[in-house]
Amino acid sequence: MKTINKLVTSAFFLSAVSIINAQAVTNPGGGGVVGPGAPASPVDMYIYALSGVAILFIVFFAKKIKRQKI
Repeated sequence: MKTINKLVTSAFFLSAVSIINAQAVTNPGGGGVVGPGAPASPVDMYIYALSGVAILFIVFFAKKIKRQKI
């Protein structure tokens, strides 16, 4: 059993490292200028809306759990 746990743990860490290093940051041609006013990623445009939705989910599930008395 200990061997299986070690194998699963090592596979998890290997996959996590490969996901983290999945895309190399290279800019050989010098294109793709990111400056002030240009979003770094599309998520940046919706950060406030996503924060609001997250707060609503927290409130909703907190009330649901409180109502079920878990």
